[in-house]
Amino acid sequence: MLAAQELAELPARCPQCFANAGGPALPERLRLPVCFLGVFACYFYYGILQESITRGKYGDGARQEKFTYALSLVFIQCVINAAFAKLLIRFFDSVRVDRTHSWLYAACSLSYLGAMVSSNSALQFVNYPTQVLGKSCKPIPVMLLGVTVLRKKYPLAKYLCVLLIVTGVALFMYKPKKGAGGDDHIFGYGELLLLLSLTLDGLTGVSQDHMRAHYQTGSNHMMLNVNLWSTLFLGAGILFTGELWEFVSFTERYPSIIYNILLFGLTSALGQSFIFMTVVYFGPLTCSIITTTRKFFTILASVILFANPISTMQWVGTVLVFLGLGLDAKFGKGVKKTSH
Repeated sequence: MLAAQELAELPARCPQCFANAGGPALPERLRLPVCFLGVFACYFYYGILQESITRGKYGDGARQEKFTYALSLVFIQCVINAAFAKLLIRFFDSVRVDRTHSWLYAACSLSYLGAMVSSNSALQFVNYPTQVLGKSCKPIPVMLLGVTVLRKKYPLAKYLCVLLIVTGVALFMYKPKKGAGGDDHIFGYGELLLLLSLTLDGLTGVSQDHMRAHYQTGSNHMMLNVNLWSTLFLGAGILFTGELWEFVSFTERYPSIIYNILLFGLTSALGQSFIFMTVVYFGPLTCSIITTTRKFFTILASVILFANPISTMQWVGTVLVFLGLGLDAKFGKGVKKTSH
């Protein structure tokens, strides 16, 4: 699945891809409410399901277990995403001819699935608000890779927005030591997994930019092929490691999780269709505002529903991060000429 921010930037990167975009027509007065509620509801529920699956405890007493099968979870998500993309192409995008080389999709899928597996695995070590906030910092690696790899020059507003995001993250992650013998840490294994996920997100964005620039790759074809390659790689991975049989055994012990996993994949794929609709009807700015608002309320819901504690300093950091994201959506999208 393409990330929300990447989808929101598609019109600016490849306007011709949207000139003839097909899709279900909606009365103009209903478009904004439908798009907002669609994105908000799908990804809000997606976040609750993700935390429930990955951080929930299964069983009773001393025999309680935790879900640790990140590869299998992402495998099912990729299968559902690929099937959903195939339906979109079949009904709304059948005219487009995709000329993108398969090896580019394969290379992109490696960073794509690595980012998703790392993000889901991180939830075994950090709470959901930390994961959401960490994944919201995608402008940082995207800008760094844009400067170092693509030789882009960004406006001053972009750097100031990223600085605001970095400051917010620093406040959120800071944990004052309670004592010499305390085991508090500022940066642990879960945070390292989030950093890896962000880095791989940046690499995925670079490869997707390359495909759009050189092959005018459509979002539906990209979604289909990247997820097909990811399914192939993950299928081999869960067979080779034996995780598949452990996952099947886990679902046999706790069959109720199957419903949550399938719903998790469906809300993910359906949410992307609402993001695409928002971009087509209202552009990337409106889409960025909706997705940023959704993430903030997802954190709020996680604190209320799952009793995840957040300090006053962390709330200040959270507000700074989302303020930076909002300002970046409004003022930081311009890119100066690439230097050679």
